[in-house]
Amino acid sequence: MHSSAERFADKVEEKYDFRPEIREFPEGTKTAEDAANAINCEVGQIVKSLVFESEKGLYLVLCSGDNSVDTDKLAMRTSSDSVDMASPDQVKEVTGWSIGGVPPLLSDLEVFMDDTLLDYDKVWAAAGTPEAVFSIDPERLKSLSDASVETFFD
Repeated sequence: MHSSAERFADKVEEKYDFRPEIREFPEGTKTAEDAANAINCEVGQIVKSLVFESEKGLYLVLCSGDNSVDTDKLAMRTSSDSVDMASPDQVKEVTGWSIGGVPPLLSDLEVFMDDTLLDYDKVWAAAGTPEAVFSIDPERLKSLSDASVETFFD
């Protein structure tokens, strides 16, 4: 297992007392479509972990693979003037992970979760690298990430 995926699994086990089953795909799971094809699931079951910034701070948004974030609605929800995607350097600094491998757990950021993820029995998310994923019940993901469930997705 890749060292970043192993580090993710170790941190999850330490913090949440369970060890996620990680699957690795050498061909990569960089996009939601790539991940869904590799896993053989619906694109909507893929969790995109996206970091946004505003003048108020940084936010982690867990978005279904077949949706996109309406930044105007996110700005209203966070009482911000506007929100933008965080830079790759900011993402790495605040999450400890590089874009494409940012897990939906272990963040100190305020977390927002796409309500449509709750339509599935199981969702798949990055596990520390763009080639590694793990599955989780979306209700458990919501609970462990302390996410606010939102409907500001297109």
